[in-house]
Order: sequence, then C-alpha cells, then structure tokens
Amino acid sequence: MKEIILVKNGELVLKGLNRNSFEDVLIKNMKRHLADLGTFKFTKSQSTIMVEPDDEDVDLDDVVDALKKVFGIAALSRAAVCEKDMADIIKTTKEYLEDELLTAKTFKVEAKRSDKKFPYKSPEICRELGGEILKAFNHLKVDVHNPEITVTVEIRDKYAFVRGNNIKGAGGMPTGTSGRAAVLISGGIDSPVAAYMMAKRGIELISVHFASPPYTSELAEMKVMDLLKKVAAYSGTITTFVVPFTEIQEAIRDYCPEDYFTLVMRRIMMKMSQKIAESQNCQALITGESVGQVASQTIFALGCTDCATTMPVFRPCIGMDKDEIISISRKIDTFETSIQPYEDCCTVFTPKHPKTRPTVEDVIAAENKIENLDEMIERSLKDVKRVFIK
Repeated sequence: MKEIILVKNGELVLKGLNRNSFEDVLIKNMKRHLADLGTFKFTKSQSTIMVEPDDEDVDLDDVVDALKKVFGIAALSRAAVCEKDMADIIKTTKEYLEDELLTAKTFKVEAKRSDKKFPYKSPEICRELGGEILKAFNHLKVDVHNPEITVTVEIRDKYAFVRGNNIKGAGGMPTGTSGRAAVLISGGIDSPVAAYMMAKRGIELISVHFASPPYTSELAEMKVMDLLKKVAAYSGTITTFVVPFTEIQEAIRDYCPEDYFTLVMRRIMMKMSQKIAESQNCQALITGESVGQVASQTIFALGCTDCATTMPVFRPCIGMDKDEIISISRKIDTFETSIQPYEDCCTVFTPKHPKTRPTVEDVIAAENKIENLDEMIERSLKDVKRVFIK
C-alpha cells in the first residue's frame, strides 16, 4: 500500500497573489529538514502539499517528526493512496486504519471531493463509507461532534487519499518569508524562547552572544550553542556571532555609577548588535525581555535601552509571565539546558540596587563617563567569532 504525507499550510491560504512564493519557501524548508531522510516529490494542490517519498524504505515516522518542526505547516497526516473507486476506498480504509479503528470507540467520516466528476457526492461518500466501517468494526459508534478518530477521504485529480486524524504542525509562517533579524542570546530561559517565537513568524535568525572571560566560562558559551541547536531544529541554520565583552564590562564597572551598570551594558550590547545585524542585512533586533521581570526591564529601563538603537526591537515575551515563558521553553526542549548553572555576562557586576525608574538623560550621562568607548567597541567587533549552528 502506497503512503504519502499530506501537509496543510494554514494561514498561507490568506496570502492571495503571493501565496505561491510563500509555498515555494515552505517546500524549500521542508526539503532542508528532510535532507538526511531521503528524496521526496512535492506537489502543490489547493491548500495542501503532497510529500511523496521516492524510496519505499523511507521511515515515514521520522519524516513526520521532522516536518512537525517546520514553520508554516498547520497540520499534517499520513495517508494511503487508492484508486478513485468506492470499493477500493472502502477496502483501503479498513486495512489502512484498522489499528486506529479497533482502539477507538467513536468515529466520523469526512469527504473532500476536489474532482467533481467523481460519481459520489461528499455526503454520499460519508454515508457509504461510514456504513461499511460500522459493519466491519461493530464496537464503534458515530459521533459527529467529538469523535476519537476522524476518517477523511480526499478525492483528487488522479487518486483518492484515505487518512486518519491530523497531526498538529508547528504553525506560523515559513522561515525566511518575513526578513532577517538578530537575536541577543544569553544562556537564560527567555531569549531562546524569543528566538523561536520570531522564527515562527517567518523571520530568518542570526544570533549575537556576549562573552566575558574569565568572568564567564567556556561551559557558558557551550550552553548557549546547545540552546541555539534546539532553536535551529525549527528555524534552520543560525549564524552566531560571539562578541568578546570583558574589556567593555570592566570599563563599565570602573567608570559608571553602580546603579546604572546593567542599563549601560544593555545599551552598549544593543549598539554592537545593531552593527552586526546591519552587516548581515538584518532589519530588526530580538530580545527576550518581559516588562517588569527584572529591574532592567521596567518600562522606563526599556525606553532607555531602545533609544540606543535605530532598529526595531522585537520582544515577543514582553507581555508574558515567567510560567508562560517556561511552558514554551519546555515545549521546544530548551528549559533543562537554560537552567544549567553556567552564568552569562548579564550576571557579571550586577548592581545591588539597580535603577528601576531611570531617565534617558541620566543613563546617557553615565555611559558618557566611559573613556574611549567607541574604540573599545571597534576592537571588540574586530575580534568577533562566527559559528554556524545547525
């Protein structure tokens, strides 16, 4: 029995005349995720993309697992291919979905008849197939509102497809359809979640990580790379820039009032990240900040940070509490890595009593106390290390 995978592309159907270009990017991303699993034929048909393996030995369980991480896919399902003949549809359904039908208690049948020449209309297909299922599996009951299994028959141009329940996809927009942005990545819980959420909206990611040896260790940097690998499983390759930040952090400690340490540090990070982002043709920056979570993330502090850059700053976690962010981090498997006890540079020289209601003028005045800051920034940017995370 021949099996394929049917991919439903969700909100792409709303893209009008641009829909084809979005679907082409989605197919390109699917090919990338499936590259190690075999070769496949992709066919676009209405709001569905059919994924057909060239080799019968391909493990479709692995294919499904890979496609579940592709942004732009709303749902997917394994389906059996059969002839456009009611007898073959009935036979295929009973054989292909036998295990699911034996374990379920309730079911319903749905039919989608794209080929209007097929002699049975959709209600007739449902009635005919539903009756045969009840005869073969007499423990089942029909439940049209909340069935355990929905048996779907799709009548297409050349073949009919029979499938069971849909599998939820990653949703969102295909990565690469909404421009590029640079995410400021730390070793914490929030920034990997922010990266994932913006990739889900179609943004291609690069990342910027600030390292301050000897105050931060190689283990802290490895932790960040492990986090980015988790995100890259969804987004694709993330070019990562590791910025040496020790000299600048020591200068902040030596020249700035202590209660402004974190604010000045964040402003300088934003300035440096913008320079890297511009060099990589990015249109925005991304951070994991959430209003009020810490002193540097009050509405006053965020205003002081924002005016350090001319780029838009996306903060997808801005209105979320910690439990909501942790829930997403568990979903994408970054939480356990994030809580490893290797501190990043954001925890270096943390003030005892940080400013929570700073003014832009006071923060800039504190920043201006640093001698030769521009030269230090340029030296640091020349020594940036580039890593490709897949």
